[in-house]
Amino acid sequence: MLKLGQMMKQAQEMQGKMQEMQEKLMSHEVEGQSGAGLVKVSMNGKGDLKSLIIDPSLLKEDEGEILQDLILAAHADAKVKVEAYIQEKTQEAMGGLNLPEGFKMPF
Repeated sequence: MLKLGQMMKQAQEMQGKMQEMQEKLMSHEVEGQSGAGLVKVSMNGKGDLKSLIIDPSLLKEDEGEILQDLILAAHADAKVKVEAYIQEKTQEAMGGLNLPEGFKMPF
């Protein structure tokens, strides 16, 4: 069992690492795409949509439903990448804490 002073120091280190991770999340961007690149979205690590690019060939009157599906698919693709990035950075930040297996961060 760690002494209280050691635990407090570890908690402060973890807080610093989490703050650093939050800053990295804001600046990190991922791109999701669908329809073989016809629709692309860019998101930051916090999940904020930063850009949407639609190939002009999809901007036809009868292509609305397809376009909607492609936008949703591109967004889902980007979201999966953001979640993987968050998981990776969280594991890096929590590397030396010896947390119980299955303990997930952030809460």
